[in-house]
Amino acid sequence: MTARDVLAPATSQLRRLARTPVPEPDRGRRAQHTCELCSEPLPDEHRHLLDLTSRQLCCACRACSLLFDREATGTGRYRAVPRLRKRLPADPLDDVTWAALEVPVRLAFFVPHSGDAGDVSVTAYYPSPLGVVGTAVDEEAWARVNPDVAERLEPDVTALLVRRDAGEHWLVGIDECYRLTARVRHTWTGMTGGDEVWHEIDRFFAELRGAPAPT
Repeated sequence: MTARDVLAPATSQLRRLARTPVPEPDRGRRAQHTCELCSEPLPDEHRHLLDLTSRQLCCACRACSLLFDREATGTGRYRAVPRLRKRLPADPLDDVTWAALEVPVRLAFFVPHSGDAGDVSVTAYYPSPLGVVGTAVDEEAWARVNPDVAERLEPDVTALLVRRDAGEHWLVGIDECYRLTARVRHTWTGMTGGDEVWHEIDRFFAELRGAPAPT
């Protein structure tokens, strides 16, 4: 799956419940991935960059992604999305905090977005049959989240991924979140999603855990 098969992160001006469709993948063939900066051929597993101007994800080779790691540069057009899959051992969101965040579903990811003036706002996103749905998070509600977790989120390129019903909470790169969104989008059927979408969600989290995919 290329970066173009998933949704680009929204800007901090994202309106409540803004929706953007996910492009359908070409299931008939596997295209050769190339770096979108230098055109170097890429393996299936490769890094992504966030274009801070367009807010689009770009596929990148190892050399180009290293150029834009935050440790190397904090300015410029691109920012590297970290390879991050870290499961949190404790729940950073108690029931009171979750209620205050006012997210109407049990599967969501939270992304801090940096503004032009250096301010940071948080948006909650969740997958839907139309793509990703986003809603602004109240600042006071976000302040209830475990501060050790909130401080570890790098603006624009990392997320707190929550699967509330299963008690799973992860720190991940945003490309993982949009990979999940694409899977939901392409397996959703009917009004409630159908069995296949939930099997796909199970498979996604099994991959995060490094466990065999459920059948």
